[in-house]
Amino acid sequence: MTTKLSIKELESSFAKIKGLELLIGKIVEEEWDEIVGPTPYPSITDLRAWDHRLLQRYEPFYSPFCDMCCLCTFGKCDLTKGKKGSCGIDIRSQQGKIVLIACLMGAACHATHARHIVNYLIEKKGRDYPIHLGEEIELEAPLIRLVAGIKPKKLGDLEEVLDYIERQITHLLSATATGQEESYIDFESKALHAGMVDNVALEVADIAQISALRFPKGDPDAPLVDLGMGVIDKTKPVILCVGHNVAPGSEIINYLEQSGIYGSVEVAGICCTAHDLTRYSTGAKIVGPLSRQLIFVRSGVADVIILDQECIRTDIIDEAKKVGTRVITTIDQVCAGLPDMTKSPIESIIKELVSGSFPAVLIHDPAKAGEVAVKVALEIAPSRRAKIISDEQEVLDAVLRCKDCGRCRRNCPIDLSIDEAVYASHEKNFGLLAQIYDQCLLCGRCESECPEHIPIVSAIRVAAMEKIRNEKYKVRSGRGPIKDTEIRKVGRPIVMGEIPGVIAFVGCANYPNGNKELVEMADEFAKRRYIVVASGCAAMDIARYKDEDGQTLYEKYAGDFDAGCILNTGSCVSNAHIIGAAVKIANIFAKRRLRGNFEEIADYILNRIGAVAIAWGAQHQKAASIATGANRLGIPVILGPQGVKYRRAYLGRADKKENWTVYNVRTGKEVYAGPAPEHLLYVTESKEEAIVTAARLVMRPNDTSKGRMIKLSHYIDLHQKLYGIIPEDLHLFVRTEADLPLTMKDQLLKVLKKRGWEPMELPDPTLLERQIIRRE
Repeated sequence: MTTKLSIKELESSFAKIKGLELLIGKIVEEEWDEIVGPTPYPSITDLRAWDHRLLQRYEPFYSPFCDMCCLCTFGKCDLTKGKKGSCGIDIRSQQGKIVLIACLMGAACHATHARHIVNYLIEKKGRDYPIHLGEEIELEAPLIRLVAGIKPKKLGDLEEVLDYIERQITHLLSATATGQEESYIDFESKALHAGMVDNVALEVADIAQISALRFPKGDPDAPLVDLGMGVIDKTKPVILCVGHNVAPGSEIINYLEQSGIYGSVEVAGICCTAHDLTRYSTGAKIVGPLSRQLIFVRSGVADVIILDQECIRTDIIDEAKKVGTRVITTIDQVCAGLPDMTKSPIESIIKELVSGSFPAVLIHDPAKAGEVAVKVALEIAPSRRAKIISDEQEVLDAVLRCKDCGRCRRNCPIDLSIDEAVYASHEKNFGLLAQIYDQCLLCGRCESECPEHIPIVSAIRVAAMEKIRNEKYKVRSGRGPIKDTEIRKVGRPIVMGEIPGVIAFVGCANYPNGNKELVEMADEFAKRRYIVVASGCAAMDIARYKDEDGQTLYEKYAGDFDAGCILNTGSCVSNAHIIGAAVKIANIFAKRRLRGNFEEIADYILNRIGAVAIAWGAQHQKAASIATGANRLGIPVILGPQGVKYRRAYLGRADKKENWTVYNVRTGKEVYAGPAPEHLLYVTESKEEAIVTAARLVMRPNDTSKGRMIKLSHYIDLHQKLYGIIPEDLHLFVRTEADLPLTMKDQLLKVLKKRGWEPMELPDPTLLERQIIRRE
């Protein structure tokens, strides 16, 4: 923010001044004694050298949807078999451009989300409202400190960071225009930059709302809250919030509390806004992840739907109209062709919505939207519920039209046997449809392809009604950041390898076989005393299963950032705390300078911190940008089968020894350290492959012999358990005999001898030459 001061004329004993203009910018109050590193507020090329180091080791592998480029009026251009387009682009660079565009979509979503929430909170609380994440957190914004090089103390400080993020997104987007960037490697470097600023935007959004809305502040015992379609009390008016921005939902709760009627209206959410509603008020409820939108809206349970931003079905308003649900959109990214009634009197808006003259409206003001939503829900719920007629018989009649053509199955993203299940319903056998509910993405693509216009998703809902009624789970409310005190406790054992690794379950609900596999993976790693963290839709879906004792994983395991625990950080923006935990370890445990010092911290994480993310159901462009930001910091990400549709992986070549050298800080020599971690972005085809891959990717060159022995014990055991054999690549990860698990040492030495294994040096590893110079 700049202030302009003009002086037309000034005469004094020492000077005569005319037409003076002064521009006074932000005054920096410097109370941080840490030296500024080489890259505060890095431009799109400041970290290019680091990116190229990563991309030389982890070369991009592309899986195009098609070999044509259709991005300008020269096209379509055929890029097969070494051909180039009219602009000179080849298939690799064209795919790099598509990847960058996807990452920019995700980064722009999170940047606008952060801007919206910061503006909203500044309007409510003022620019000087303090950023405070609790007494046990002094390192409040590791990513902002790392990238921007500032220490934010109040909400107003976050505006400067957002200005930077928005500038970078604009510069990066310009590089995707025809006639700009031409190299696939530099498209990837720019994608890594987009991912980095995305991660910073996540942190801006979450530390702002944690501070100003008083969310849990790193509380491992954050409350257990209700989740599932069966937890919604249908005897009350129901308001459903869908999206990611909690501002409108929080205002609904505010109005209910101020009116003394809190508890008389059910407030629930789908997707990440649901997480944040329960962080704001434990009385709110979570319906489920984004995959539950269509089936829940069609149920007619919601009287009013509030739409904010991101992950919203574009047909949700049409579906809501069919069951008489009123809709209020609240963000400029989702106007939906609706009349803007932001400035209209509240009573006028209520009248239009209740009468149905306008069944859906746009209201930009969160407080007004909250009040309108409550009053409309209270007024229409009794009469509306009486008019809703069960569609069960209509659905049962519709399935009789099935001709078993199989087009529904061919259009299913995960190839479910929908055709067999629907056709079996001819004989009143709804068991197969009920089974499909457990795996179905509930996307509705099958309906779009059906020539008989059978409402297949509704048929699944009717068949699985008993399951839906019993969907009552507990998820721990999002705790937010990892405490500095927790980092001090686990930093050393993580870096040394004595805690085998940190496994983060993140991303969307686009699973190949339902959420149960996600639960099984999280349980497997928690039992083995890895630190398990979760966020977003994945954190919800981990809760959507009970063991034989009737407990979810959040009831079974503690919520600390420690070995053998499972914790939920919260919504998508809370991914910043998962990535930030790795940065905190480098700063708090290893005493590495943080401020504007990206390369050194990324080098430390890549070589020393065994953290891996599993985005088993990743679907959105936001997941791509979050993952790419993690990759730039040296954190590997494993994708589920649908992840191949992101079109790009970062794969290492274990057979190329020259790619796996590091500098040994102790000697200054360049030495072979083995392929650890072997990949940065990797697609797996099955739950078993994902588990084994994660156990392999937590290995780091810095592992002590004891730490590597622990990691190899799990890797070998899991490989034998799931595949029945000792890993064929075992020899790549054994550096000395001391790395071998004691109980298998003799057996494994025989295996290694057959594979030509030789001991290697245990380095103090870095990829940065300047690290050697500095330490000398």
